[in-house]
Parts: sequence; structure tokens; C-alpha cells
Amino acid sequence: MRAEALKGHLDGLLLAALEDGPRHGYAIKEALREATEGRIDLPTGTIYPALHRLERAGLIAGDWSVVGGRRRRTYELTAAGRTVLSRERTGWQEFATAITAALGTRSWPATS
Repeated sequence: MRAEALKGHLDGLLLAALEDGPRHGYAIKEALREATEGRIDLPTGTIYPALHRLERAGLIAGDWSVVGGRRRRTYELTAAGRTVLSRERTGWQEFATAITAALGTRSWPATS
């Protein structure tokens, strides 16, 4: 999937990847890739700046841990993040319905 097709939806995708519990950045990337059967495979250079932005906005909270001798930052949804995720889902459903209707229509109404 082209990266420009994801513009405006990245935050919702990242929040959704955290809905089932805390994950570190690479696990978020892998969760999105697996959930979309490889159709969305974001570069780490896209993931981490977005996670930092979501953390500054209070939508996710990060915490440092050591796993296998390596420091990792693990992120989880905040209450505000869950609210925004719900809004993102509603907005996406409305958008997808409208686009599906427009692209699925074989005959458009005649113009005068």
C-alpha cells in the first residue's frame, strides 16, 4: 500500500495496535503488518516519530524496560487515547462507506 494512502490514518492505526495491551515500537510495527497480511509495513522512521507525537499529546504513555539486556520503550493507550481511537474508528467507517459508494457506483447520475 502506498504511504500517501495512509496519510491522516497513521495515528488511528498506531492506537489500534495498542488496544490489546502495551507493546514496544517494533512490536507495534509487526502487529500492523500481521493484521493487514503485510499490506501495511511501515518503516521504523515513520513509526517512532508518530509514537513520540502521540505520547506528547497524551494519547499513549511510554515506559522504559530492559528485555534481554536491551532497553526498550513500551507504549500503552491512555484513557484519552481510547477515546480518540473510538472517534478514529467512527470517522474511518463513515469515510470508507462514502468512498465505497462512490467507487462502487457504475453509473453516476446525469448532470444537467
